[in-house]
Amino acid sequence: QLQLVESGGGLVQPGGSLRLSCSASGFNFDNYAIGWFRQAPGKEREGVSCISGSGGTTNYADSVRGRFTISRDNAKRTVYLQMDSLKPEDTAVYYCAADRPFLQRMCYTGPESRYDYWGQGTQVTVSS
Repeated sequence: QLQLVESGGGLVQPGGSLRLSCSASGFNFDNYAIGWFRQAPGKEREGVSCISGSGGTTNYADSVRGRFTISRDNAKRTVYLQMDSLKPEDTAVYYCAADRPFLQRMCYTGPESRYDYWGQGTQVTVSS
């Protein structure tokens, strides 16, 4: 059974760091790009970052570029999102999702509809 499970969320002060993990099972992980999305209260879900199946391609939303770093360990079937210099506006539920692009060296932070499988989300709250 295909499954994506996020972990690592929590409460952190502005300027702090968190590392989110997305653990996968039930599908050929290496063939899938993984994206991170987030949804803040009262806002639409937005793409944050993505990484290709091999890890050779990464993309970031402008709002997080330079502060967030995505990586993956295919042996552990896990994707990580290192979040540094966190701001209150980063507060959201963070989701990971799996996409199998036609060009496997690519990844896309949107649209959401291209992503076939989703995790349940993990809450990140940035507040003093």
